[in-house]
Amino acid sequence: MTTNQQYDTAVQTSKEIFLSKTKDYGTSWRVYRIISVADQIYIKAKRIRTIQEKGEQKIGDDIISEFKGILNYGIIGLIQLDIKDDELEELPVDTVENLYNEKIAIAKKLMLNKNHDYGEAWREMSQESFVDLILAKILRIKQIIANKGQTLISEGIDANFYDIINYAVFGLILIEEEVHTS
Repeated sequence: MTTNQQYDTAVQTSKEIFLSKTKDYGTSWRVYRIISVADQIYIKAKRIRTIQEKGEQKIGDDIISEFKGILNYGIIGLIQLDIKDDELEELPVDTVENLYNEKIAIAKKLMLNKNHDYGEAWREMSQESFVDLILAKILRIKQIIANKGQTLISEGIDANFYDIINYAVFGLILIEEEVHTS
């Protein structure tokens, strides 16, 4: 499979989970502020890091499901950045699917552009590095929030969410290829 196909496959399983949960719970995540979305991603990345360091886990969700959760919370973060607080909390499933597809298309285009320039260097990276990069991006988001959304020369919150999504996809691809353990 090509990277393009692998990306789509990794995203598809995550999207199916996202849409199923939307059918079960509605868009209850609409109440999250960006800091809460960042904290959800932080918790998931921190859990992967703890499992990596301890070499064991005590609850059922594996590293694969945590990477899928990180990807999906990244999408939530991007949607929340676009939808104003005073807009409807409950969104129809088809609207959510369209928003998901829109955000993932932008993330994929970013990945393809970076792959062009970096030559798929991510394929030689460790799963630990993806987790560390996700954690660093979350800390950046938190600092931007503390700075009232202002940056001097750095990318904004949205760019960090896009990178987080792509790091999660890379983790999923390399687990699928059995380069990394789950």
